[in-house]
Amino acid sequence: MARKMLIDGEISNATSAEVEQNYDFDLFVIGAGSGGVRAARTSAGFGAKVAICELPFHPISSEVVGGVGGTCVIRGCVPKKILVYGASFRGEFEDARNFGWELSEQIDFNWKKLLHNKTQEIIRLNGVYKRLLSNAGVMMLEGEGKLVGAHAVEVTQPDGSKQQYSARHILIATGSRAQRANIPGKELAITSDEALSLDELPKRAVILGGGYIAVEFASIWRGMGVTVDLFYRKELPLRGFDDEMRAVVARNLEGRGIELHPGTNLSELSKTEDGIRVVTHHGDEIMADVVLFATGRSPNTKRLNLEAVGVEVDKTGAIKVDEYSRSSVPSIWAVGDVTNRINLTPVALMEGTCFAKTVFGGQPTKPDYNFVPCAVFRKLYLVDSQPNLITILYLVLCSVGLSEQQAIEQAKSDVLVYTSTFNPMKNTISGRQEKTVMKLVVDSETDKVLGASMCGPDAAEIMQGIAVAFKCGATKAQFDSTVGIHPSAAEEFVTMRSLTRRVAGGSKAKTNL
Repeated sequence: MARKMLIDGEISNATSAEVEQNYDFDLFVIGAGSGGVRAARTSAGFGAKVAICELPFHPISSEVVGGVGGTCVIRGCVPKKILVYGASFRGEFEDARNFGWELSEQIDFNWKKLLHNKTQEIIRLNGVYKRLLSNAGVMMLEGEGKLVGAHAVEVTQPDGSKQQYSARHILIATGSRAQRANIPGKELAITSDEALSLDELPKRAVILGGGYIAVEFASIWRGMGVTVDLFYRKELPLRGFDDEMRAVVARNLEGRGIELHPGTNLSELSKTEDGIRVVTHHGDEIMADVVLFATGRSPNTKRLNLEAVGVEVDKTGAIKVDEYSRSSVPSIWAVGDVTNRINLTPVALMEGTCFAKTVFGGQPTKPDYNFVPCAVFRKLYLVDSQPNLITILYLVLCSVGLSEQQAIEQAKSDVLVYTSTFNPMKNTISGRQEKTVMKLVVDSETDKVLGASMCGPDAAEIMQGIAVAFKCGATKAQFDSTVGIHPSAAEEFVTMRSLTRRVAGGSKAKTNL
C-alpha cells in the first residue's frame, strides 16, 4: 500500500515494504491518553503501521501505573463531571418542589455508591479506548516506554521483562501529573487523583490553589456538605479568566459558604489526633480531615530518557516542539500536556490530529490555538437555617477568545464591552438565588468580537457554539442580526446592544462589579 509520509522534513511517497524493511513500525506512540490515542488511530487510518504503549490501569496515577484513556478519562474531566452531576441532584430535588412535585420520603446521599459507579464508568471507558485502538489496527502494548535511540523505544512490561521496538517516527504523549507543594508535611496532602477516589467523604477540607481544579473540588465538596477553606496566592481565583468573571466567581463561592483566603499560602502540615494541622505563611492554623494540593501539574518526562537521545526540554521538563509538534530530534514528536502548551483534552486531540495529517496524511497542519474555549464546572448548595430550605448555585464559568484585560493590552483601537446580568427563567419558580452574567468584548474599529465570557447554568453548552462563530470571524453586527431562540439564556448573546463601557486600548480595564 502506498502512502505519503513526512521523511526528514519532506513529504515523500513510500511503500509499506520500503518502510518495514528498516523499522518495526511507521509510528510508535508512548502514552495512550487523549492525544496519543487520537494520533495513533488517525495515523493508522492514513495507512501507517502503528504501535502504542501505556502503563497498567489504576485510578490514581504514578510512575508505574496509568491506563489507556489517560488523565481525562480516568482521573480528570470524566470522573470529575460525574461528581458534579452527583452533587447536582440535591438541588434538582429542591427545585422540583416549587414545580409541583411532592417529595415525601427522606432523601439520603450514598458517597460510596457514587464512587463505585464512577469507578465502573472509567473502567468501561478504559475498555472502549482499547477497542478503538484495536479496531483501528493499532498494536497495544502494556508497559512503560522510554527512548533508547532516535528511532528506538524500550518497553518494560509489568513482569519486568524488556522489549525494544524500532519506528520511523516516535510520538511522546505521556501527559502530566499533579504536583505537591514543597512544604513540610506535604506527604499528608492529596492531589486531584486521590480526591476522585476517597473512601470516605471528609467533613473538613483545605484546598491550596486558585485554578479551575481547586475551584471545582471546593464546589463539589461544599455541595456535599463539607466545610471548605480555599487558599490561593492571588487576589482572585481563576487566573487567566476575565477579571470581571473572576470577581463574580469569588463572590458566589464566598456567599455559598466556602471560606476564601486570598493572598495566602500554606507553610506546613502535621498530623494530630484531630486530623491535619494546617499552618499558613501568616502563622494562622486550621484543622482539616483532607488537604488537597491543586497547585499545578508537571509534564511526565523524567523517565523517558530524553536527555540521552538529545530531546530538549524547558525548565519545567516540558518537551520543546516546533509549530508542527516536532522536537529537537527530527524523528521524535510530542503532543498534549507533555509539551505544556494549552493543557486541555480537546487541544491534545487537535494536536494529535494535526500530527497525523502532517506526518502520514501528506497535509502539513499546524495546531491552531486561537479561540480555544474553556470551562469551570461548579455546583454548590448552602443549607439554610430554615428546615427544607436550600440555596442552590449551579454556575459554570466559560470563556472563548480574549478577556477584557487581554483585549485592551493588544488593541490598537478602543475596546467596546457589552455585559448583561439576569435571573435565569427557571429560577423565578425554583427560587434559586443566582444570576447569570454574560460579556462580549469587541474591537471598535473592525467590529470583530474578540472575546466572550459567561457565568451561569449551561454556559459550556452555549459557549461551544460561540466558539464556532469566533473561528468564522464573527462581528458584533452579525451577533446583533442573529435571531435568538426564545425563551433561552443563549439569546442574550444576540440581544446585548447597549454598550456597557468603552475603554481605550492600552489603558487599565474597568468593571461594574
